[in-house]
Amino acid sequence: MAKIKYDGVVEAAHYSPDGKIKWVRAYLRRGATFSDHQIIDRETLVENLKSGKKIMTGKRIPLLAGTFEVQKPVHLLEKNGKQVLVTGDLNADQDLLESVPVI
Repeated sequence: MAKIKYDGVVEAAHYSPDGKIKWVRAYLRRGATFSDHQIIDRETLVENLKSGKKIMTGKRIPLLAGTFEVQKPVHLLEKNGKQVLVTGDLNADQDLLESVPVI
C-alpha cells in the first residue's frame, strides 16, 4: 500500500461576505487513519498550513473508510499584508479553493 503524502482533505468550504474562507469541512489525519469530517475554522486551517502540514482538496470515497480522491494542494500566500488561501491561481488576491463545493 502506498504511503499517504497528505495530512488533511478539504471537502467543502463556507465563505464570509468579504470573500474570505470562514470555515471548511475537512478530514484530518490521525496517525495511520483519518478523522470523521470536522468543521475547521480559518485560523486553524492557516495554523496547520504554517506548521508544514500538507492539505489537499478532494472527497472521501464512499464505503472505503480513509480513502480519498484528492485533487489539488491548498497553498497559503501572503499578498499585500494579508493571508490568502488558494488551490490553483497563485496570483489570486482573495481566497479561492477551486472545485471545492461551497456551503
